[in-house]
Amino acid sequence: MEQGIEFLKGHGTENDFVLLPDPTGRLDLTPSRVRALCDRHRGLGADGVLRAVPGALVPDSPPGTSPTDWFMDYRNADGSLAELCGNGARVFARYLADAGLVADPEFRIGSRSGPRAVRRNEDGSVTVEMGRVRREGMSTVTVEGVAFTGLVVDVGNPHLACLSEVPVEQLDLTVPPGHDPGAFPHGVNVEFVNVRSGGALRMRVHERGVGETRSCGTAAVAALAAALAARGGDTGETDVQMPGGLLHVAITDDGGTLTGPAVLLARGWLALDWWSAH
Repeated sequence: MEQGIEFLKGHGTENDFVLLPDPTGRLDLTPSRVRALCDRHRGLGADGVLRAVPGALVPDSPPGTSPTDWFMDYRNADGSLAELCGNGARVFARYLADAGLVADPEFRIGSRSGPRAVRRNEDGSVTVEMGRVRREGMSTVTVEGVAFTGLVVDVGNPHLACLSEVPVEQLDLTVPPGHDPGAFPHGVNVEFVNVRSGGALRMRVHERGVGETRSCGTAAVAALAAALAARGGDTGETDVQMPGGLLHVAITDDGGTLTGPAVLLARGWLALDWWSAH
């Protein structure tokens, strides 16, 4: 690492990430380093950090992690661990393919929610198998003193998907929506969803540990789960429009899938003295 620490910058529908290749598992990715990297004034700026490390070198990996799979060690911008990130998984898959670390268009990556299958499509988009979608009752959040009721959805990480007649553009998400800490002791991702003609969805999301982001893949899956439940269904597919772009989501009896773009836009080296200082 004498030259510095390699990084790449990428995004999936403007949900942006710093990616750190770590083939030998030597990087000590502390919360303070993550916060500094993600800071848009004193760092590179991002919604989160993706560390690419062999599964064999992740001591806290979940059961079922293959030692030969590349593991997506994901951290939120505040330095906290996160179980899964759908947009991040697409960027992660794009990096592995471009770097020649995987050969087939379909392969598997590790995550703290367990292994996830990914596929690079001919149009350049990436599809991620998101795993089981669990509906776990209802709860309420408040925004500017107004209550919104939503469906609790587990997509490997916790979500509360609130269908609303209020246009999502009118909501103030500069502060975290007030949630029930008893229901969500570790925080929750909250999405506000408008159902449009034809069943397409428009949404905004406030991510725990980050704030409002331009897009969130797991949130898009949770939004579709809520929209399907509202009309008495369990399976279906639709487009989800977020401020950062369009995603396609499907939920079947086998689980959810997420399809969208994955962009790598820069690479470089972090100065070792900067890394050491944080």
